Amino acid sequence: MSKLEELIQKLCPNGVEYKIIGDICDICRGIVMSKDFIRDNVGDYPVYSSQTENNGEFGKISTYTFDGEYLTWTTDGANAGSVFYRNGKFSVTNVCGVLKIKDNTTSAKFLYYVLQTAAKPYVNKGMGNPKLMSNVMARVKIPIPPIEVQEEIVRILDKFTELTAELTAELTARKKQYEFYRDRLLNNIPECKMMRICDFAECVTGATPSTSKREYWENGTIQWMSSGEVNLFEVFQTEKKITQLGYEKCSTTIVPIDTVVIALAGQGKTRGKVAITRTSLCTNQSLCSIIVNQNIVDSEYLLFYLQSKYDDLRRISSGDGTRGGLNLKIINGYTVPIPPLNTQKEIIENLKYFSKLCNDISEGLPAEIEARQKQYEYYRDKLLTFEEIAQ
Repeated sequence: MSKLEELIQKLCPNGVEYKIIGDICDICRGIVMSKDFIRDNVGDYPVYSSQTENNGEFGKISTYTFDGEYLTWTTDGANAGSVFYRNGKFSVTNVCGVLKIKDNTTSAKFLYYVLQTAAKPYVNKGMGNPKLMSNVMARVKIPIPPIEVQEEIVRILDKFTELTAELTAELTARKKQYEFYRDRLLNNIPECKMMRICDFAECVTGATPSTSKREYWENGTIQWMSSGEVNLFEVFQTEKKITQLGYEKCSTTIVPIDTVVIALAGQGKTRGKVAITRTSLCTNQSLCSIIVNQNIVDSEYLLFYLQSKYDDLRRISSGDGTRGGLNLKIINGYTVPIPPLNTQKEIIENLKYFSKLCNDISEGLPAEIEARQKQYEYYRDKLLTFEEIAQ
């Protein structure tokens, strides 16, 4: 019998008490902070916002609002319901909620692990903008076993997350090596000429059929790519499909296999990211499809080159901050070094090998990280399932 089983048998053999978050925690929201404000008040204390990348960090400023052990969660947008454990000095924006435990009967880390799954069902996904507001978070009901049981569960789950973090750090290091090698290779190409994208490709944008028309979406057969799917790098199938009628009623265009797609807009880090289609599909209006003349440029060569120019593409995009955007004029006029096709093929083969080491989920570190994550989620859900004690 494990230590956890012994504790449960001894301290809560008949189940545990369930409570709502409003009874356990003080709840508040952050305030509006612009990128300009953060730029003008740079400091050492993190500001957390709605994104999940980089642990939700939006920037750092010279002051802080909270100091100690807290949980934060994303209240609005695609990541609504995502929960984070915080310990230290920090601030949050208006799209973050903050939980502070009222007494010592609940472990903040235990609450963090519970809410990773318990909060998601409470997210309101209506009207295209998911939300988990403070009044709804207050109603989330969770198990509260004795503190000794909570601490043992935290110890077990922390071990899983530490192992995953180590593997993720190693993968990050490999990706940096790949990026260094990729950039060095693509910036030292012999026998190349500079060409604008419009000289060897046709660029088209997509569109979104009205989401209020069920007949445009229900039982759709035409693959329709959204902005977030550019993160897949290779798009074999899309999450959503539209009907023939939906296709005819909007100005999107079906593009062929091996089309390079670049995100024109998007919150956080989406803008400027590229992917390649491995099936014919159409896209929304925030994506530009680059259909190359394969007699001049191999689409995979263009894919790797534009991937290496992510920072430059974001720099030249119009607007400021996360609201900036690329457009067809910028993409059409962007210049690319074009070596002979046989040289392009050699570059592609080298980069595909190194990219596979970093990105292929079927083998290597990505596969191990995915397996660890599934193992963690299995044990987390198993450890956090309790019978509710009879009242």
